[in-house]
Amino acid sequence: MNWNNWLRQIHRWLWVAFTVAVILNIIAFVREKSTVWVGLLALLPLGLLLVAGLHLFVLPYAARWSGR
Repeated sequence: MNWNNWLRQIHRWLWVAFTVAVILNIIAFVREKSTVWVGLLALLPLGLLLVAGLHLFVLPYAARWSGR
């Protein structure tokens, strides 16, 4: 598996982790047991999704700039 496929797979699994964290946040909010760490739980996968997504977004442009 090359680097780009590996990064795409990580991006997909981060999306799953982010979705689970948001669902847990909603459940905690509805039960009125929301704490700070539950609210911040979704930020780690969201930040990693941002970095991976920006890299995947730039890949076609970088390939065009390098002449491939």
